[in-house]
Amino acid sequence: MALSIKEINEILKNTPKKDLKNTLLEFSEDKRAGVKNLIIKYEKKLEKHYAEIERVKKMCVFENEKYEKGYEYIAGIDEVGRGPLAGPVVTCAIILKKGFLPEGINDSKKLSPEKRESLYNIILENAISYSIGIISPLEIDEINILQATYKAMRNAINSLSVKPSFILADAVTIPEIEIPQQGIIKGDQKSISIAAASIIAKVTRDNLMKEYAKVYEGYGFEKNMGYGTEEHIKALKEIGPCPIHRKTFIKNFI
Repeated sequence: MALSIKEINEILKNTPKKDLKNTLLEFSEDKRAGVKNLIIKYEKKLEKHYAEIERVKKMCVFENEKYEKGYEYIAGIDEVGRGPLAGPVVTCAIILKKGFLPEGINDSKKLSPEKRESLYNIILENAISYSIGIISPLEIDEINILQATYKAMRNAINSLSVKPSFILADAVTIPEIEIPQQGIIKGDQKSISIAAASIIAKVTRDNLMKEYAKVYEGYGFEKNMGYGTEEHIKALKEIGPCPIHRKTFIKNFI
C-alpha cells in the first residue's frame, strides 16, 4: 500500500539533509501531483542548504590560509558595546574546531536575537576554547573606550585555555599582544571565527544588560541594551544616571 502524501511529507521533513537527496529519489517515480509538489519543495530547501554551506565555506578563507601556513589554533576575537551609554564593553576570543560549518552564522548585528541564541549553543559545542573579556563602565570612563576595548580583548585572549597560534580580529590590531595577528575589515562578515566571537560576545552582553534592567529599572536596558535610544535618553534626563552609566558618554544629556 502506497504511503499517503502526509506520510511522505513527514519522512522528508525528518530526513537529515545529508540523506535528503537519496530520499527524494526514492519518491521521484510517484506520479501523484501532491508528491511531485513535495519533491519540488524539498529540492528547493536542499538547494538553499547547499548555497548556505558554500557561503559559510567562504567565511573560512582566512582560517584556511593560516592552517596552510602551519598555525594550528586560530582564535577569532570581536567586541560588543563600544557605543552604548551604559553597561560594559564585552569581548570574546574563540578557537573553533576545524571544519565547523554552522548554517546561518554571520555578523551578530545581522541576526535576530532568536538566531543568535540558537547559534550561541551550537558554537560553544564546537569550540576548542573560548573566553570572555569584560571592562566595566567605571574603567571605560577612566581609560577611554578604545583602550578599554583593547584591554578586554587582551583579557579574553590571555584567558583562553588553549593558547592561540594566530589571532584574527575585527578591523583592529591589538596592542601588547605577541601572538601573530591580522585585523580584517568587516571581519565579522568575512571570518567564521570572528563571526562566532561576535555572536558569543553579543549574547553574553545582552544577557548582562537584561540582568542590570532588573536592578536599575526605568531605562529599558532589557530592550535597548544601554544604547542611546529615545526612551533611554528620556529616562536619563528624568531619573538621572545609574551606576552603570558611562559618565563620559552621557555628559551631553544631563
